[in-house]
Amino acid sequence: MPKPRKIALETPTARAKLTPRKASYFVRVAPHIALGYRRNASGFGTWSVRFADGSPNGWMRKFGIADDMEPADDKRVFNYDQAIKQARTVARGDSDTETASSFAPVNVDQALTAYERDLEARQGSIYNARMPRKHLSVALLMKPVAMLSATELKKWRDSLIGGALADSSINRMLKCLRTALKLAARHDPRIVNADAWEVGLESLPDADNDRNVILADKQVSAFVRASYVRDGALGLYVDTLAVTGARPSQASRLLVADLVVHPKAPRLRMPKSGKGGSKNRAARKAERFSVAITAALALKLKAAAKGRAPDAPLLLQADGAPWGERPSDNYREDIRAVVTAIGEDPDTVSMYALRHSSIVRALLLNVPVRIVAASHDTSVAAIERHYSKFIVEHADDISRRALLHHDDADMAMAS
Repeated sequence: MPKPRKIALETPTARAKLTPRKASYFVRVAPHIALGYRRNASGFGTWSVRFADGSPNGWMRKFGIADDMEPADDKRVFNYDQAIKQARTVARGDSDTETASSFAPVNVDQALTAYERDLEARQGSIYNARMPRKHLSVALLMKPVAMLSATELKKWRDSLIGGALADSSINRMLKCLRTALKLAARHDPRIVNADAWEVGLESLPDADNDRNVILADKQVSAFVRASYVRDGALGLYVDTLAVTGARPSQASRLLVADLVVHPKAPRLRMPKSGKGGSKNRAARKAERFSVAITAALALKLKAAAKGRAPDAPLLLQADGAPWGERPSDNYREDIRAVVTAIGEDPDTVSMYALRHSSIVRALLLNVPVRIVAASHDTSVAAIERHYSKFIVEHADDISRRALLHHDDADMAMAS
């Protein structure tokens, strides 16, 4: 098969006569595909591939070194023939028969769209794919994933610090974006720059505990009372979260059948969250675990659920609508008003303060960490990572019980 000819690029001797410059010298090697050679003053030239079909999806990517100063190995150093083949492979993947429109590399916007479809199929929260879009520039959204650099991603990440998002929220968004890019790489073997987003989108340090606000029991009770005053349906929802320490998204999925009004041991069969790394999120979220509740809460829930089918949502908004997959969209402003009413800062105290307070309350009441983790649908490692300060305080109280105390009278007689 005849090869595309460009005498000025075919041998090291011919390339040595080219003028060093920033722009590459190109030869067309397939429809919409061109092989580029950049002559550097150092003598080490580089090969690149350019795709251009007149659409906004055009791109260019460097893929190797020319055999100007060292022999070709067809891995990192390429001669002219090898470079032609590699350029086609980079552009088309493994196939030489794909159409020009089918091998354009996926960009960040398309990666997020694919991630959203994946989340929807696994019954995950599609908000995880939509959240980064609100903060990414058009230039980054349109950039091919294979061309992302650690420097530009880190620059974007750092631009978010000190803005409207808390550091913990930035970290959650970075994790979502990393996941979307990893998914794109799994489906396209041409994407080999995973280190770019692993480095550039590295989580901010010391941000995980930014919103781990712990409220005293009296403050929690005030939170619940103010919620009932604001709205009875909201109050019941908040009451349930305060007693169980569940995540709002878990409580919103409770069904009438999950309420067990036992005379001595009332409880809820709480749905598990989608957390934990399981790929089958739907199956995990369908699982239940038992959580103890007070008799008073059980009676309130029973009264609220009267006349409803077992498979109906247990907790509803005032208008009868469910709280939904993203309940914060339905309670955010009300909770800010409630927090303000009890004298706390709504920019600091969120609904999750009830969960954090429940976990710490159990730790300080000597409930074993393993049981605290199980009853809050988390892991011992997560408890130790996020609440280690309180575990240490708890351990200090226990350790003091084992201290040896001398009898002063006996000591005086001994002296």
